[in-house]
Amino acid sequence: LRADNQGEGGIMALMALARRASAKHPKLQMMMVVFGLFGAALFYGDSMITPAVSVLSAMEGLELAFDGLDHWIVPMALIVLVGLFLIQRHGTARIGVLFGPVMVVWFLVLGALGVYGIMQSPEVLKAVNPAWGLNFFIIHPGIGVAILGAVVLALTGAEALYADMGHFGRKPISRAWFILVLPALLLNYFGQGALVLGNPEAVRNPFYLLAPGWALLPLIGLSTMATIIASQAVISGAFSMTLQAIQLGYIPRMHIQHTSSDAQGQIYIGAVNWALMAGVIMLVIGFESSGALASAYGVAVTGTMLCTTILVSTVMLMLWKWPPLLAVPLLICLLLVDGLFFAANVPKIFQGGA
Repeated sequence: LRADNQGEGGIMALMALARRASAKHPKLQMMMVVFGLFGAALFYGDSMITPAVSVLSAMEGLELAFDGLDHWIVPMALIVLVGLFLIQRHGTARIGVLFGPVMVVWFLVLGALGVYGIMQSPEVLKAVNPAWGLNFFIIHPGIGVAILGAVVLALTGAEALYADMGHFGRKPISRAWFILVLPALLLNYFGQGALVLGNPEAVRNPFYLLAPGWALLPLIGLSTMATIIASQAVISGAFSMTLQAIQLGYIPRMHIQHTSSDAQGQIYIGAVNWALMAGVIMLVIGFESSGALASAYGVAVTGTMLCTTILVSTVMLMLWKWPPLLAVPLLICLLLVDGLFFAANVPKIFQGGA
């Protein structure tokens, strides 16, 4: 998050920094532009997939609560998503005051559910020891790589968070992440793992099955609100990235509407909004379930992460002047992890992945 361009985040802002850092090396500068534009294109794909898979997964909880609702999941998800895109032109200032409290409740509930699950099977905490993961990869290398492709859903949203830095600022995002979001997510993932250890059949929907029966409907409602807010963050990130691309001269000028008199970063770009909505609708109708979408997911997310790491490498070494002995080992580790995730997701291209 320190890599901001006059307060703006996202891969386009990072590309501007990398381009400035490599100004004396034209060939390297051109490579930075290519990686930046490629990562930006992948982020647009992520901006379509994330709302589709998020809202679908929230709605699918209704299948556990009521029998015979399978055929209504897609229409209900489409209604929510189309409504979300229709309100974009009016801005989110009025309803935005609810976003913070809703997300605080959401993450507190995630943490509480995780603790509840861990208490049922505390042996799941052995997974804190990385030796278990390394041992699994050594014994089952093929399955291990496939699992990397499956768990990439846990990483989605990271680039949108970075792209939205111009809306919220670096310090609020960092504090919220370390104080609330990261602990809650870790607890919930451990809780889901504990549930599956105790009841392997729960693997069909461990998140909702983690909740007591009486809490299922309230959790579905809260999940739907949280996924709408998460989708809003991705859409806002796409608007911000498009504005940066226009300012850098990489795409034609578009009509930009400022939706808030207080926050300069809150904008609306109609062409981007309708293009994203069309893409989301096609994804929901084409895949019909979050499981199908998840199986064809990851190339956009991991590809953007890999491009981001390459760009930040240039910024660290050539703009910030980090000592190579400190920067290079760190960057090698990051590139190795990102490269493994990207390689694990490449086969999904043949499943229609993006």
